[in-house]
Amino acid sequence: MRAGRRGDVVAAGGAVGLFALAVGVGAVLYLLGRPVHASAAPITGLWRPHGGPGSPLAVGCAVLVVAHGPGLSRTLPWGRLLGAAYAGSVSWILALALVDGWHRGVTGRLTTDHEYLSEVPGAGGVAGVLHGFAGRIVDGQADSWTTHVAGHPPGAFLIFIGLDRIGLGGGTWAALVCVAGAGVAAVAVPVTLRTLGDEDAARAAVPFLVLTPGAVWLGVSADGLFTGVVAGGLALLATALVRRSPLLGLAAGSVLGFSLFLSYGFTLLIVLVAAVALLARRWSARVMTAAVIGAAAPVVALALAGFWWLDGMRLVSVRYYQGIAAVRPYAYWVWADLAILAVSAGPAAAVILRRAAVLRRVVPPVVLPVAALLLVVAASLSGFSKAEVERIWQPFVPWLLAGAALIPPPDRARRWLPAQATVALLVNHLLLTTW
Repeated sequence: MRAGRRGDVVAAGGAVGLFALAVGVGAVLYLLGRPVHASAAPITGLWRPHGGPGSPLAVGCAVLVVAHGPGLSRTLPWGRLLGAAYAGSVSWILALALVDGWHRGVTGRLTTDHEYLSEVPGAGGVAGVLHGFAGRIVDGQADSWTTHVAGHPPGAFLIFIGLDRIGLGGGTWAALVCVAGAGVAAVAVPVTLRTLGDEDAARAAVPFLVLTPGAVWLGVSADGLFTGVVAGGLALLATALVRRSPLLGLAAGSVLGFSLFLSYGFTLLIVLVAAVALLARRWSARVMTAAVIGAAAPVVALALAGFWWLDGMRLVSVRYYQGIAAVRPYAYWVWADLAILAVSAGPAAAVILRRAAVLRRVVPPVVLPVAALLLVVAASLSGFSKAEVERIWQPFVPWLLAGAALIPPPDRARRWLPAQATVALLVNHLLLTTW
């Protein structure tokens, strides 16, 4: 047991050390006149200690979850546990957002010049948006989309347009929808684990999913919404495969297919899809066929409406290197991205991955975190994730924490859950984050 704990400390220390190295190398490169182009490298933000109305709320939320979360996760009836997980997750995300105040932390996040809502008033009808979307991706034109609209397929933009058209426009409603979506991950990941046959792992993961350090960037960004969509789609897929339900397979495929219109990088979700399929151990041609049809449906629908996904991917590659990515050094970011992940996923993720590597069994708390790690490594190697991954990789972070059951129960409650909360509180109070 002691040897295992020493290994855990070494793994967590290595993660912290990697982040410290990224900070140090970034600072040295800046002094040498070779900046890495991230204002608080490797994180995007400003080193500015501060507090706000969310500070006591966040501390109180952390204390409550650390003190009672592990016990409640073991004893609450399943339905009530999921309700508590959702409520706790949303509370934690909002409390951390409010550290920066109501306007900067919540209502104003999605209204800046580079964000989605700046384009909503002039968007026009959905048909017009889709027909002309690809033509406005490349920069340098009079009507080029702003950064976040151009850098993503039109799915999220259509959601915000839809909110505006039904009378829920503006930054407050958009922020609340993103936070509500982000909270889904704290429910969907345990549902996936339980469906795949490991309720103990599902219950163990709940407190870690609630107190994820990534909540600093889930509130408030569109990637919070993306996180919930991805987690929900994978939970549906697991349920469809285990129950051999073509109808649920169709639903899962539709959700995961639509996720491709939230981020081009979600093509990498095939790694997690394969992991879920492997763990389900119950292949059904009817279910898989239904899932494929469901995934194809949004692709075909948006193509018929005027947007072809492959055109968007080709053009966004051009736009990516028209911006700051062209001068961000690959040799730094290919590993500094993982240093950011060490913060956004927290030290518990390093402990989980170390134990998964030692255990090497085909069980959900081992396979899902390893699949998530492979996914983010592939994303970093691609060169299309240079910096800003504290936000961009949020949909993958919950799956790294799905292996919390690998940590001995006393260490979860006494060491690593408090460590997760501490990281989030330190980041949010020492850094004025951009996202």
